[in-house]
Amino acid sequence: MSGHSKWATTKHRKGAVDAARAKVFAKLIRQIEVAAREGGSDMTANASLRTMYTKAREASVPIDTIERAVKRGSGELEGVRYESISYEGYAPDGVAVIVECLSDNRNRTGAEIRNIFSRNGGAMAEPGAVSWQFERKGVVAVPRSKDEDQILEVAMEAGAEDLADEDERWMVTSAPSDLAAVRHALEDAGLEPGAPELSMVPTTTVEVESESEAKRVLRLIEALDDHDDVQNVYANFDIPDEIMAAYEG
Repeated sequence: MSGHSKWATTKHRKGAVDAARAKVFAKLIRQIEVAAREGGSDMTANASLRTMYTKAREASVPIDTIERAVKRGSGELEGVRYESISYEGYAPDGVAVIVECLSDNRNRTGAEIRNIFSRNGGAMAEPGAVSWQFERKGVVAVPRSKDEDQILEVAMEAGAEDLADEDERWMVTSAPSDLAAVRHALEDAGLEPGAPELSMVPTTTVEVESESEAKRVLRLIEALDDHDDVQNVYANFDIPDEIMAAYEG
């Protein structure tokens, strides 16, 4: 595993006992509002909204909370308008980082993200400086208890590109255009896939083998991820599993 995949796994584990559930809810609700504003409130016609609804329900966001967010996004209820902003930068050891935000104040968010980078040994970069090291992919998780061969067969027939073992989960990767078909095939086969997501997958990785440097990288990623406006953080680090395990502990 590398970069975002390792970080996503770490968050997945921590999330089960993390007291920050309210913050997770707030980020999901914001994403639902934006999806409804950009594509309308009809989930049958708005794939992004349908995906965010699934993610929110899996995170136990109440249905009435989701419905209010949809109405705010579609204009049926008054609400704040958010815009999508991406920032690029470097963590310690030259690790490339992409930060995706939803903000109602571009200037404030930009200043705060820059401050997080600088306080944690990183640096902001110009647009395009690191994004060439990533590819947009569709990803969907399947419980680790499911049979690898069956997952592989079903997913590949539906258009998946890769299957990776990520400790507690299998992670299926596809082109963004094939994501819905892959998830539906896994679901129809009874393999209990999670909510589909679009992710930035690194094409090259940076090995971080020093425990002290790894902790510096992870502290920056966690600080960025903890910001209210930040929706996703992607990085191309490759940190040994034992160091990741120690950090989780």
